[in-house]
Amino acid sequence: MQAVREVVGTAVPLDRADVDTDQIIPAEWLKRVERTGFGAGLFSSWRKDPDFVLNDPRYDGASILVAGPNFGCGSSREHAPWALEDYGFRAVIAPSFADIFRGNSAKIGLLTVELPADEVRALLDGVGHDPTLEITIDVERRTVVVPELGIEGSFALDDFAQHRLLNGLDDIGLTEQHTEEIAAFEAGRPDWYPRLTG
Repeated sequence: MQAVREVVGTAVPLDRADVDTDQIIPAEWLKRVERTGFGAGLFSSWRKDPDFVLNDPRYDGASILVAGPNFGCGSSREHAPWALEDYGFRAVIAPSFADIFRGNSAKIGLLTVELPADEVRALLDGVGHDPTLEITIDVERRTVVVPELGIEGSFALDDFAQHRLLNGLDDIGLTEQHTEEIAAFEAGRPDWYPRLTG
């Protein structure tokens, strides 16, 4: 995974609460065996409505999704963050997130930013009126800045998640930091134990 130090971009306003993972990526898309290509299925049921926000060309190229509370609730499917990332989103801002969704997102470098409801409301309204508003999310400082809206907020991000994001460490990357210790452990095991081969 690539390091995430800062996300700067425009946003899509998804003014809905309790957006669950089945709405993010419907079950019929879960037959894929690879981790790519899920962006085409992002909100696919809702995208049948020509008035759905992702069908509005003014938001083409946006890298941030702003949504209502309890985003990513429902099942634990990791395909939901995959779909958001594959579509082009690098961050999601909401008043609250489902814990499993937040964890699955961190594992692939999709930033989840929890802000107070009034700031999210200001973002939803601001981006709804002006799709060109630029949002800056700084992972190291844990801040969100939108000068045109007077927003200079901070967000909670635990130190371990921040470390992973800043250094581009997914689960495999974390394990690879200990290759010497793993090799030493394997070398000291009795010969009759199963061996890892690679």
